[in-house]
Amino acid sequence: MSAGRTEPAPAGPAAAADAWFHERQSAWLYRRLAAIEPDPPKRQLFEALAVAAEEQAGTWARHVGQEPPFTPSLRARLVAALTARLGPRRMRSALIALKLRGLSVYNPPTAPGHPMPTTVDEVGRRHRGVGGGNLRAAVFGVNDGLLSNASLILGVAGAGVDARFVLTSGVAGLLAGALSMAAGEYVSVRSQREMYEYQIGLERDELAEYPEEEAEELALIYAARGMQPEQARALAHALIRDPAQALDVLAREELGLNPNDLGSPWGAAGFSFVAFALGATLPLVPFLAGLSLRNGTLLAATLTLASLFAIGMTLSLFTGRGAWRGGLRMAAIGALAGGATFLIGRVLGVAAG
Repeated sequence: MSAGRTEPAPAGPAAAADAWFHERQSAWLYRRLAAIEPDPPKRQLFEALAVAAEEQAGTWARHVGQEPPFTPSLRARLVAALTARLGPRRMRSALIALKLRGLSVYNPPTAPGHPMPTTVDEVGRRHRGVGGGNLRAAVFGVNDGLLSNASLILGVAGAGVDARFVLTSGVAGLLAGALSMAAGEYVSVRSQREMYEYQIGLERDELAEYPEEEAEELALIYAARGMQPEQARALAHALIRDPAQALDVLAREELGLNPNDLGSPWGAAGFSFVAFALGATLPLVPFLAGLSLRNGTLLAATLTLASLFAIGMTLSLFTGRGAWRGGLRMAAIGALAGGATFLIGRVLGVAAG
């Protein structure tokens, strides 16, 4: 989509018309981004990308035979309207899904002491993975299972039913919640993976056909993020010399995608199921042990509050907040949720007679 690219390979009229439409729509969206962008380097980037997309659309139009009238899709118009209202940073994922480039300029700003890379080696070091993601996901999964199933169990117990019904409800809640979490995670990761694979595949094809133009686009992005233009151009051309590294960097910088995030949908689903089930099992333990309704409910509430306190302290590792404050806040949230469902269950139990 850069200016100066060579003529694309001949295609059938339908494929050429589709390629023309997507280039024209990209140019239209880039113009909308440039119009609302107050930062001059970012605005210049989107204006340059718009010109490149328009030139490429003109090339495809020659394969169509006659350039048809252009009307952006409803989806593009909706995303453009929301972007104008909410800002490009909040709409970055939607813009990426429409195959726009250069959106890494809206990544969080570089922290003090971690400047923009100036050599190929620095790019490689900064793009290595960040640890702790799986641990954080596990903690949140356990927390979801614990809080939701404890609330369900306390709500049923509040109705004053037999302890066996509480146990049955808890097991059903565990399975329903864990399966729902697993299914949702599978769909989410699968959809994300398909989008990543498709867009990275397009980037691979363009890198093979237009390496110099891809380097120029990358240089524009680095310049928009604060690097001196000549330094940005030198770094971008150095990166392009290694196709594997170039694809990795282009995916991150042009598309705002992280190739390392292409996780397994089945792995994510299994991980979510296990984490949720572990948390949801804890408030069931007293009823699995055969305790009475009163004693089982008290012990379930105690175990839940203690576990939520521990989870809140663990989450402080990721938030940087005080451990005791985090633990007390999580326990208070659990107490409010459990207390509310218990009272609702009690009211419904009395009403049912």
